[in-house]
Amino acid sequence: MPGYTYTKVSVTEEFDASGNIKERKEKVFEVLFDSGRTRLKLVEVNGHAPGEAELKKQAENEKHVQRMVGQSKSQSDSRDNPLTPEMVARFDFELLGEKEINGRRAYKISFRPKNADAPVHHIVDRLLNRISGTVCIDAEEFEIAQAEVFLGSEVNLLGGVVGSLKKLAYTITRTRVGDGIWFNTFSSGDFEGRKLLDSTRIKTKSQSINFRPVTS
Repeated sequence: MPGYTYTKVSVTEEFDASGNIKERKEKVFEVLFDSGRTRLKLVEVNGHAPGEAELKKQAENEKHVQRMVGQSKSQSDSRDNPLTPEMVARFDFELLGEKEINGRRAYKISFRPKNADAPVHHIVDRLLNRISGTVCIDAEEFEIAQAEVFLGSEVNLLGGVVGSLKKLAYTITRTRVGDGIWFNTFSSGDFEGRKLLDSTRIKTKSQSINFRPVTS
């Protein structure tokens, strides 16, 4: 698969208990996808060049993501290829029908956890035991074209001491940019829960544009 570079814009809004926006952050990244891995370079925060603290935090986030990706048996970065064999094995699927997405035929499939009480080794396992939704698979190339994910019941973090996640609604759209080449082009999320003793709600939105093949 050839390398690609593109621009990603993400917006995160945090709300207080009254529903007012407490903090809004817009970040612009230059992204490089090459040799099955995605690398993000933070170039702008709220219209300005990122400060040293923001660059350091982004670098730490990237290291954390790469560690998680490294634990996967998949050869590609799960940020741009979420349908990994490990993920598929955790769920039961049911074909609901067909629909058209971006002019291409896709199979619409519902999914739910095979075992809501499956062993929990990490916090992400606790979350995966509680999510369900629908996924649309491209009929020709069998790539995810669209997905909607919901949280079925509240998830406690570290026994509820650190907090809990009460609501999760997440959508993602992936677009074909070449033969067998798909990228996440839009996503939105709505998360509601408790952080220590305070209620919190966060909304996210992300869009990727201007895809260009990497030239030697």
